[in-house]
Amino acid sequence: MTELAKAIAKDLLEIEAVFLSPTEPFTWASGLKSPIYCDNRITMSYPVVRKDIAKGLADKIKEAYPDVQVIAGTATAGIAHAAWVADILDLPMVYIRSKAKEHGKGNQIEGRIFKGQKMVVIEDLISTGGSVLEAADAAKREGADVLGVAAIFTYELPKGKENFEAQKMDLITLTNYSTLIDAALESNYIEANDVVLLKDWKQDPENWLNK
Repeated sequence: MTELAKAIAKDLLEIEAVFLSPTEPFTWASGLKSPIYCDNRITMSYPVVRKDIAKGLADKIKEAYPDVQVIAGTATAGIAHAAWVADILDLPMVYIRSKAKEHGKGNQIEGRIFKGQKMVVIEDLISTGGSVLEAADAAKREGADVLGVAAIFTYELPKGKENFEAQKMDLITLTNYSTLIDAALESNYIEANDVVLLKDWKQDPENWLNK
C-alpha cells in the first residue's frame, strides 16, 4: 500500500464518496448485493481532493506511458478527470460515449483523434471493467493506439481482472478495495470484525450473502 493510495482512500471515505456497510449491503444497478458503494463523481465538488486525484493520475500516466499523446475520458464519470489530467500533461483530450450518437455525424468519440495516436483512457472506478473496455474498443476502431486504462479506484473483483487480461489491456489505479479496507479500519470507519466479511465479498461477490 503506497502513501498515495492510502491518502486517496482516506479522502474518498472522508468526503463520503465511498460508503462501507458490511451488515446492511447496498444493491447495485446490476442487482448485485455489495457492502460497498462508491460514487467518485462526488470528488468533483471538493477542489483539494480532485486536484490530488488529477495530479496522482497524471504522474502515474507519465511514468507508465511516457509516449501518451491524447487523454480520453469515459462518458460521463471520466470526462472531468480526463480534462484535468490532460491540462496537467498539456495534452489533447477527448471523451468516449457509451454508444454512437443517433444524429449528426453519429460520433462516439467527441473531440479529435488521429490514426495511430497513443491514448490513455480515464475511468472513475473499475468493477467488472466492461464499460471502459468497450470504450477502449471504440477508440481502437477510430484508429487510436490505446496504451492502457487509468482509474481512481478498483474493486479488485476477479471478473474485472479476467476481463482486462482477456482484452490484454493494461490498468493502473490510484487506490483499490484492499487499501480502502485498511484505511477504513485505521480511521475507525469499520470494526475489525467487519474485515473478514468485506474481504469475502471481493473474492466471490455473487455468492457473498450465502456464506
